[in-house]
Amino acid sequence: MSLVELIAQADERSLAASGLACLDRCLPLLGGDAAADDEVLRPLWASLAEDGAGWRERLAVARGALDGAGADGEAAELVRRMLGATPDTAGAEGWRSWADACSVAALQVHRMLDTVPERAGSAASVSARREGRTDGMSPLVAAELRRQTRILELLTGGGAGGLRQALDLSTEGRRVLRAVVSRRARGRV
Repeated sequence: MSLVELIAQADERSLAASGLACLDRCLPLLGGDAAADDEVLRPLWASLAEDGAGWRERLAVARGALDGAGADGEAAELVRRMLGATPDTAGAEGWRSWADACSVAALQVHRMLDTVPERAGSAASVSARREGRTDGMSPLVAAELRRQTRILELLTGGGAGGLRQALDLSTEGRRVLRAVVSRRARGRV
């Protein structure tokens, strides 16, 4: 099943977790340190485990912690937009729109940072990737697409176990992106 189909069929909690996972993985672009990135969205993950308890308050704290955070550039701006668009409270469609936008933004971020170009003649649009046309994909984008898909598959089953596994996958993806950002920064020095 394509990522677009998974998002279309996901329930509200799965959509919230999917969008949060995309945002979580992209935090290194805001220039914070690894320890802070590990903790800043953790209360929102806990809120999802508690059926949304305290979401609005915890989101306000996360936004405050990340307000004005570090890096410049198009990729960092996409991350700021993901955070800014996070629903305070919303019905399933509000979450669906946000999760969908976060999916696109996270794939665009990974595409911008990938040092291996996509093969010539490949179906290179992010939309095509999300619909399942994956020929010629660059490694970083392919890994992000797999993570997004796997997270939605884990969440479909529901339960705290799926949410925990989604958090673990997101943390792994954040570490990968942090390494990419670090290598790029060293290359410019």
